[in-house]
Amino acid sequence: MADFDLITVEVAYALPHKQKIIALLVEPGTTALEAVKRSKIADHFPGLDITSAKMGIFGQSLGTKGLETADKHVLHAGDRVEIYRPLASDPKDARRKRAEKTGTGDTAADA
Repeated sequence: MADFDLITVEVAYALPHKQKIIALLVEPGTTALEAVKRSKIADHFPGLDITSAKMGIFGQSLGTKGLETADKHVLHAGDRVEIYRPLASDPKDARRKRAEKTGTGDTAADA
């Protein structure tokens, strides 16, 4: 396949203290997971398990809202595959704990 048949995509991952964006040329029909594997981004982040990591395209999580999962989502020229870190805590639990701590939470007793 000639170079002019390839498309440019990016793979991105970030930690609080380090981020990496890798641009690469792939064949049309390449999936998000294939691009992540080809980028070898996991080599820059020990402990990153790309097989279980959540991924998205420009902030839209793959496998939700009608988007295919990372192993099936075919990339388009200019797409950026983002690898998401697991949440440190459940946002709902964190909000509830803050509300309980400040005493401003809505409870049945407040009604």
